[in-house]
Amino acid sequence: MESLFVLRGRLQEVYARNSKIIDKAIQFVLALVTFYLINHNIGFMKMAASPAATVALAVICTFLPMVMIVIAATALILAHTFSVSLATLAVTAIVFLVMYIFYFRLTPKMTLIVLLTPIAFAFKIPYVIPVAFGLVSAPVSLVAVACGTVVFYMLKYVKSTAAVIEGSGAKGLMTQISAYAKQVFQSKEMWIVIVAFIICFFVVYTLRRQSMDHAWKIAVVAGAVADVVVIAAGDIALGVHTSYGTLIVGSIAAVIIGLVLEFFFFSVDYARSENLQYEDDEYYYFVKAIPKISVATPEKTVKRINERQETEIIDTEEVRRKARRGGAVSKKAPSGKETSRKAMAADGKKPAPKRGPSAKGRVIGNTEQILLTQSMKKDLNLDKE
Repeated sequence: MESLFVLRGRLQEVYARNSKIIDKAIQFVLALVTFYLINHNIGFMKMAASPAATVALAVICTFLPMVMIVIAATALILAHTFSVSLATLAVTAIVFLVMYIFYFRLTPKMTLIVLLTPIAFAFKIPYVIPVAFGLVSAPVSLVAVACGTVVFYMLKYVKSTAAVIEGSGAKGLMTQISAYAKQVFQSKEMWIVIVAFIICFFVVYTLRRQSMDHAWKIAVVAGAVADVVVIAAGDIALGVHTSYGTLIVGSIAAVIIGLVLEFFFFSVDYARSENLQYEDDEYYYFVKAIPKISVATPEKTVKRINERQETEIIDTEEVRRKARRGGAVSKKAPSGKETSRKAMAADGKKPAPKRGPSAKGRVIGNTEQILLTQSMKKDLNLDKE
């Protein structure tokens, strides 16, 4: 488990060093996926639905504030609905106008929620949204969640009825507008999902703020269960068919994402929690303090090992000859240095200290020195002498 916390620390360090680049990369991917899903589902205007236009629009939005992705996506949807019919364009524009009034009034900085909600629906894991943002956001984010849900179901209806609307032509414009508005706002499935998201969000938000141990884990599981129960009950009561396989898989994905968010945003050690009590002139305070889990990232140390020097090769025959020659000279007569030392002693002068052998540039270890000495003695037959 400690290795996971070390990995988290390194990821946080990487993000801290390269936050601008990572944020822009995420923004580009988000814009590209958003525009691709719009063009893939309702790409009625061929020019706007081309891959080149999708990539170019994503690149442009990358270098602009993230709210521009929402505005560009709205313009792209309106362009595609205009290719279907004027009635579709009119109703879609009114819906977007109402949503923008609430969006810019209440949640202007929650662009990410508006974009991620339709994307989660497209990937069949919409139940991740209320669980995830119930953990890390405030109740006002429900406005953005509801707007994203309405956009998804509106596009779904346009995609399924585009052929019928195009075939009817411009005749009965008001009839088309009325029928389209009813289909969008009277969709039982959409309202069941919105109600389930609201209940799930408040369950998660309420439980994760409690002081009990493992509050985030309990909130994630309870929110996923509440989502399943509300949607299943709504389907039975209103006769709406929902894929229960998708519901179960999406709820499991919501639990997994919730646990990942807890790991990154709320890692605490409940074993070392403390309950504190103190007072002032007006209040008594009861506080539960839970320490965060923090693991120091180990620093890498590089140890340099010097290359092993080659062993000096000694010619034993040459050493033997020098030893014999030196021994013969010493028996016959003293050397010049010895003569000078004796002369200095006779004159009463103190002779200079005798210099020892000069140290070699290479230091030989004790074990190697002993082995080398024994080898030389054996080779020169000094042990017998």
